[in-house]
Amino acid sequence: MTAAPVISAKDLSLVFHTGDGDVHALKDVTLDIEKGEFVSFIGPSGCGKTTFLRCIAGLEQPTGGTLTVNGLSPDAARRARAYGYVFQAAGLYPWRTIGGNIRLPLEIMGFSRAEQEERVARVLELVELSGFEKKFPWQLSGGMQQRASIARALSFDADILLMDEPFGALDEIVRDRLNEELLQLWARTEKTIGFVTHSIPEAVYLSTKIVVMSPRPGRITDVIDSPLPRERPLDIRDSREFIEIAHRVRDGLRAGHAEEAL
Repeated sequence: MTAAPVISAKDLSLVFHTGDGDVHALKDVTLDIEKGEFVSFIGPSGCGKTTFLRCIAGLEQPTGGTLTVNGLSPDAARRARAYGYVFQAAGLYPWRTIGGNIRLPLEIMGFSRAEQEERVARVLELVELSGFEKKFPWQLSGGMQQRASIARALSFDADILLMDEPFGALDEIVRDRLNEELLQLWARTEKTIGFVTHSIPEAVYLSTKIVVMSPRPGRITDVIDSPLPRERPLDIRDSREFIEIAHRVRDGLRAGHAEEAL
């Protein structure tokens, strides 16, 4: 018997009602995400990528269709702590140390002090920040702050990790390094990852599945199952397979713009 998808959307729509009129953010989005997949969402600004991720997280309420996370409503999955969420900015409290920032959700959830310390040490090792728990965010580089943010999202060991363009503000060298580290972390933890990006190379390099979205109202124009191996050195980006997938993503983005113009 085939396992049920971890995340399942069917004919999902979302309309924001504003003083200037309705804004159709998502329209008829149907998608299944299986356990252990790394799924990237790519599309132009304002296409609904982040909105869809926020719907999964129970932070936005769809106005049509259905959406389940681990077989539950997104709100119920949020209360069950089914996911960790990494935002575009690291969002670390400057008055708390790195360890203190990572402990925060554990404190809220009522973990014992000993359990908090064990989990903080474990996730800092996962993101290669062991020894930095007593540093403050302003003492770390932007890339290190984002790794600390990922560690915080991993601290309570949810099976799903939702990431909203976490490396978009970083320079290319740091971004490449964090892409490599994220793939290694995903291989070690076997989590299901939903990842929003504007970068075609990043989407192709990281993902087992790439979801291409159209300009608003956000619709899916293509879903690409990657044939690339799960272990991927950076130089795989020079391979013919990688370039072919990148061309298909670009074609999907162009198709979305062409439909908008009609």
